[in-house]
Amino acid sequence: MGEVTNRAGRAGQQVDNSEWFDKAVKIGLVAYGIVHLLVGWLALQLAFGEREGKASSQGAMQQLAETSVGTPLLWIVGLGLFALVLWKLLDAAFGHQEEDGGKLWAKRAMDVFKAILYGAIGISAIRTATGSGGGGGGTDSTTKKIMDLPGGQILVVIVGLAVIVYGANYIRQAFNEKFREKIAATGKGDAYVYFGKAGYVAKGIAVGIIGILFAYAGVTHEAKKSGGLDQALQEVLDAPGGPVVLVLIALGIICYGLFQFARAAHHTGK
Repeated sequence: MGEVTNRAGRAGQQVDNSEWFDKAVKIGLVAYGIVHLLVGWLALQLAFGEREGKASSQGAMQQLAETSVGTPLLWIVGLGLFALVLWKLLDAAFGHQEEDGGKLWAKRAMDVFKAILYGAIGISAIRTATGSGGGGGGTDSTTKKIMDLPGGQILVVIVGLAVIVYGANYIRQAFNEKFREKIAATGKGDAYVYFGKAGYVAKGIAVGIIGILFAYAGVTHEAKKSGGLDQALQEVLDAPGGPVVLVLIALGIICYGLFQFARAAHHTGK
């Protein structure tokens, strides 16, 4: 059994270190950046009172579908994101060898979570490309199904709190500049550092609001209180000074997308 595991590990490392896979990951990072640029643009439209689509990854896919090269571009985005799924699953299975104990399993769990996130966006791209996107009952419908399970209400609260922590981690990385490890570049004044700082703060705030919506839905047992990114940004818009804050978040999300381009250009494997 140990020999089989070792062979699987070596095979995984060979794939992870191969040139073709590195190129596939770079395409995936560019695709991820494009999605965030479009989400940021949709959020700006929302801030200025225009509502052409949802400020979410699904809305971004619809925007791509409306371009003259929408279908092939959606396929590239989808397949690129599936490359990121494989990348993170390989990291979860064989990466972080320098760590041990709880820190090792925490990083591997984060890799699995990111793989799920990339996979969901990739599936959305392929479904939109094939004309089967836009279905489903939405986030609140999924939340309702979870809350109908035994202990489901507590589970929704736990998910909400976990998402809040995940969002806070983005903000933490913005201030300690941990994100710099993702790029093989030097120089304090590099533009990517500013894109990263603004992007990670904006992403953290948006993700944190999503977590708050989930936790609140669980506490009140009202599934409709939960929501994804689009609803989170709508909550920002409805708050005092909302349009100004939403513009800043939208610009930050665009910066996050630009940071993904920098990651693709200077990929370190992290």
